Amino acid sequence: MTKSVTLLFPGQGSQYVGMGKNLDHALFDKGNEILGYDLKKLMHEGPDEELKLTHNTQPAILKHSITLYNHLLPLLEKYNIKIDRVLGHSVGEYAALVAAGVLSPYDAIHAVHLRGKYMQEAVPVGMGKMFAILKVPANIVEEACKAVSEPGSEVMPANFNDPSQIVISGESAACTRAVAWLAENFKEAHRAMELNVSAPFHSSLMKPAADQLKSAFAKFKWHENKVPYIANIDAHEYAVGTNPETIINNLYHQAYGPVLWTQSIEKLPADTLCIEVGPGKVLMGLVRKINKDIKVVTLDKDEALVELETLFSGAN
Repeated sequence: MTKSVTLLFPGQGSQYVGMGKNLDHALFDKGNEILGYDLKKLMHEGPDEELKLTHNTQPAILKHSITLYNHLLPLLEKYNIKIDRVLGHSVGEYAALVAAGVLSPYDAIHAVHLRGKYMQEAVPVGMGKMFAILKVPANIVEEACKAVSEPGSEVMPANFNDPSQIVISGESAACTRAVAWLAENFKEAHRAMELNVSAPFHSSLMKPAADQLKSAFAKFKWHENKVPYIANIDAHEYAVGTNPETIINNLYHQAYGPVLWTQSIEKLPADTLCIEVGPGKVLMGLVRKINKDIKVVTLDKDEALVELETLFSGAN
């Protein structure tokens, strides 16, 4: 048997015009019916400004990821390879849960479209910001956020992407205060880069969006997971057969809580083969910074399945 296999599903920021052009699948057309507009055309042809809108980006990434997953499955079955676990970055967690059998692809497309819509509507443009903080330890970033947060003007760590990159998110003035606090109190070389995002994701400002989303979840059919999954909100690996209510609760808190990506990858065995199932190769870069011993193959390239076939045939 081959070694352990872990599937990784990317999140917002990995999209690009032209994504999925060579991957036409029934999912694309049925997804258009659910959404009521031609997302397939937007993914393939743009314009980029439209694709970047959160309510379009999130279903686009999910559709691309699940289509790639459907292309991967026959190869895993051919070599009798069991998926040991799945995890996704932010909205990628929904694609991971489709792979785990928790949601149908169509319910997931609908769910992430609503998630993007509610997030976009939750905060007026300009009220929130996000900054990537580079080369500052996590405990210092957390200290900065606590030191400058005030009632109604809060900032918090949103994404623990890798040991040298933590994203903060929250009310605009609070984010600016946190950056200033770090400049004054953390004397080692570091950078703060404002992100070009449409909303302060994974912050307390997203709580109204999370509440709307939880109400909308009642529309969908949820199942126990058939594959273990690691949740963003607590970096815990949930065993097969987890109660769907627990999974729903994790997704609810994830909408306005942090993505513990570094902590999640640190839980993986060093000998696992990670397969990045979705657009781009952002997660490959993050995993290498967290644990350089973990091999990652990204599926979003022409030769990916050939590379995996070589790996699997050599391991059997």
